[in-house]
Amino acid sequence: MKYDFIAIPEQDVPRASSPLFQHLLDTYASETDKVISVWRSFSQADMDFRLHPKSSTVAEILKHQLLSERRFFGEFVGTPEPAASDVLPKTQEISAYIRRMEELARPRLAFFAPQTPEWWMQDVPFFGLTRQRIWVFWRRVLHTCHHRTQLTVYLRLLNKPVPSVYGPTSDLTWKGADPTSSVEAARRK
Repeated sequence: MKYDFIAIPEQDVPRASSPLFQHLLDTYASETDKVISVWRSFSQADMDFRLHPKSSTVAEILKHQLLSERRFFGEFVGTPEPAASDVLPKTQEISAYIRRMEELARPRLAFFAPQTPEWWMQDVPFFGLTRQRIWVFWRRVLHTCHHRTQLTVYLRLLNKPVPSVYGPTSDLTWKGADPTSSVEAARRK
């Protein structure tokens, strides 16, 4: 993959004490990079854009991402988190949201690294249910992907380029990129 921007380079991702769980740290760092790449595509003038009167604005989605990630990780997974009142950036600048996303992600990676398989597999409360901590982690990652996808639709409707998050886009491609959009491409071994 080729990304124009990486907030948390591979060498900054700590090593998990159990190699079986390294993919969790690698994925969380990578997904944080992808979120930040999408956020960097917006300008300050885009912050109040919404698709429909019932849709959230760009700014509301950014706020939700920061606050809900804090809640999922702090309340359900058990990571040390700042108080909810300290999560949002002090200014409403897009650059402040971007910095805050990275600032909140890095300590989580450091916290996840020494955790044991038993810790990851432990049952924890989740919105009135009980789920394994690893399940809640993946649910959070998927929730983040959902909101990032919302914002890529916003970018398209604002006629702004959509950055690569899992491969080429109609705005960004490279030699050897394979969009696998044909039966022939899907048959390759």
